[in-house]
Amino acid sequence: MTTILILDDERPIRSSLRDILEYEDYKVLDVDNGADGLKLLKKEKIDLVLCDIKMNKMDGMEVLTAAKEFTDIPFIMISGHGTIETAVEAARKGAFDFLEKPLDLNRLLITVRNALEKGSLVKETKVLKRRISKTKEILGDSSGIALIKDTIEKVAPTEARVLITGANGSGKELVARWLHEKSSRASSPLIEVNCAAIPSELIESELFGHEKGSFTSAVKQRIGKFEQANNGTLFLDEIGDMSLSAQAKVLRALQENKITRVGGEKEIDVNVRVIAATNKDLLQEIEEGNFRMDLYHRLSVILINVPSLKERKEDIPTLAEAFCEEICAEYSLPTKSFTPDAIKALQSLPWTGNIRELRNMIERLIILCDSKISETDVMTFANPAGPAHRENATLGLTAEGFDMEQFTSFQDFKDFSECEFIKYKLEKNNWNVSKTADELDIQRSHLYSKIEKFGLKRD
Repeated sequence: MTTILILDDERPIRSSLRDILEYEDYKVLDVDNGADGLKLLKKEKIDLVLCDIKMNKMDGMEVLTAAKEFTDIPFIMISGHGTIETAVEAARKGAFDFLEKPLDLNRLLITVRNALEKGSLVKETKVLKRRISKTKEILGDSSGIALIKDTIEKVAPTEARVLITGANGSGKELVARWLHEKSSRASSPLIEVNCAAIPSELIESELFGHEKGSFTSAVKQRIGKFEQANNGTLFLDEIGDMSLSAQAKVLRALQENKITRVGGEKEIDVNVRVIAATNKDLLQEIEEGNFRMDLYHRLSVILINVPSLKERKEDIPTLAEAFCEEICAEYSLPTKSFTPDAIKALQSLPWTGNIRELRNMIERLIILCDSKISETDVMTFANPAGPAHRENATLGLTAEGFDMEQFTSFQDFKDFSECEFIKYKLEKNNWNVSKTADELDIQRSHLYSKIEKFGLKRD
């Protein structure tokens, strides 16, 4: 329901306005002074303010000036001593309109309706701008992030291929976007391909396109991602999951700057800068025969490693504040803040999902907590299990006491832990793979690979 706040130190005026607006099905709040009004604006979700100019303690113009520093909510100014100069000053300070007392009922309702429509359009425009602009700032001042920013500045203007490594959710895609944004190809498209999300039998068609009739479902010609990215940048995300046959074709495309569509014979010239990313150790994949060494050397002219959140905890305060402001704006809420103890609590948590996990936790805190997020809030909501549960879980693991001697290497222990964790999540979600993949924040194809790797089966 639309909420309107009335600021006026005359009770009869407030009561009359309340009766009129509530009859029109608006929710109405009212206070008799500007200071309390500003507190409500920060605490409640308000859509419109009707504000008297002459009030005790703090006049309407002061309230308007203070409010415009933290919100875009439309203000309609009201005065019994209206002059042209007053109306002009109100408009200059950001008021939507100016009404004189005694109020004309029809004009009041029309002005309220128009102000609410404008406020709605402003919110919608902000949301659309955020959706359109995917390239956000790389936040943080840690040494690892400073090195990445410096590398981007040096490498982006060149044509060098870049291989970005790092854990899931650490921000590899954002680095790729900035490499494109700061390059000479910025006016041309950046085409993204998630190699893990495309079945191996379709990856070649996705990358290089296909001719009509080249296979059963090829009912028309298709232009592949290499051609779509011509004169621009092609971002191959999770390239470590690409099939060997597709790797061979990508290698040829990089060597000769030519491609051939599936089912076609004509060679097509392409001018593409390739940026690749992976969360895998490609050198280990090469040893295991899963990745071509010659393709690795073609891709890794420049190597950029994105540190995990556990390696850059000093950036958490900056990230938390930025996410808080962004999410509050998305939900049209007054911006919330963290106490120093809450920030320390966030820094102490065992982050495994990196930046995505942090953003999800901040969103949860904003939804569930008051305007000031405390350490107690963080430990209660950001980590639903709570610190006590974590300690008990750790003790339980030790008490159950599987034999540490069974692990001959650190990799064996990691595989064991990963297998048990995935099995637990699958059983918890009744073996719903899609839901489990979302909860683990990984691609379904990646989860299927893990299930196959560990030989997991439903009981």
